Amino acid sequence: MPAVAAHRGSRRSAHPALRFGRLAAMGTVAALILIAGVWGSWGTAQHVMLSKGREQGTMTVSECSGDVCTGTYAPTSTGSRARAHVTIDEAVAVRKGRTYTVTVKPGSSDVVRSGPAGVLYAWVPLGGALLLASVVVAGGLRLRRAAWVLAGVGIAQLTATFLVL
Repeated sequence: MPAVAAHRGSRRSAHPALRFGRLAAMGTVAALILIAGVWGSWGTAQHVMLSKGREQGTMTVSECSGDVCTGTYAPTSTGSRARAHVTIDEAVAVRKGRTYTVTVKPGSSDVVRSGPAGVLYAWVPLGGALLLASVVVAGGLRLRRAAWVLAGVGIAQLTATFLVL
């Protein structure tokens, strides 16, 4: 009998340790997903959101080929110079012949959309990460309300981006 009692005692003490391990592992996975979303977004978002002191203007799209569109750049900020040839990702939902407000990436001829459309587009990777993290939070951490909040914010961000672009 004492061997059975000892076995039951070790089994009871293992349950909280396993639960803590699951929470720690899933919490780490959810945090890494969110960090990756911010990291993926920041490459573009920094140019759009921290635009003070950067060259700002408008781009008129003249040609699109592959995944890049090209056009002319007309400055609207002081210290900015006009350019005959700048490029923007076609994935930003640009159309030939249209004019868009843009910010020039420092030291290049690449531009990113600015304004509300640019900000929302820059944070699309974070929106996707929020949706993915909500699954981990709901299933791994069993925090359903927090998961619904993450999913709701992710869906709202992606939907707003879709509507604005």
